[in-house]
Amino acid sequence: MRIVISNASSDPIYEQIRQQIRGHILKGELQPGDALPSIRNLAQQLQISVITTKRAYDELERDGFIETVSGKGSFVAPQNPDMIREKRMNLIESRMAEVVKESMLLGLSLNELQQMLELLYREV
Repeated sequence: MRIVISNASSDPIYEQIRQQIRGHILKGELQPGDALPSIRNLAQQLQISVITTKRAYDELERDGFIETVSGKGSFVAPQNPDMIREKRMNLIESRMAEVVKESMLLGLSLNELQQMLELLYREV
């Protein structure tokens, strides 16, 4: 599992970690039952505070992405396929909302935005 911290990001470090681990889980790169690095090991790897790493893990556990077993560590939680799809759709919707806001600031019409989306969709 690769996690990259960006000092240029407006997101706090714990949020960057949370988003990247969540992304690995949603993409299927991390499977249910997979062990995550210990909070201390991840903090050392990223050269950040243990408190920051713990906050990221706490948020992931609260959201149902990981489970922590006392004395054993943190593991990817079993995921319901319907729930995963719903979470992915929610992620797409929030990103699209940002794009819509930005396009409105630029004065793009809905038609122009749809054309851009169609071009991008075909290229992938």
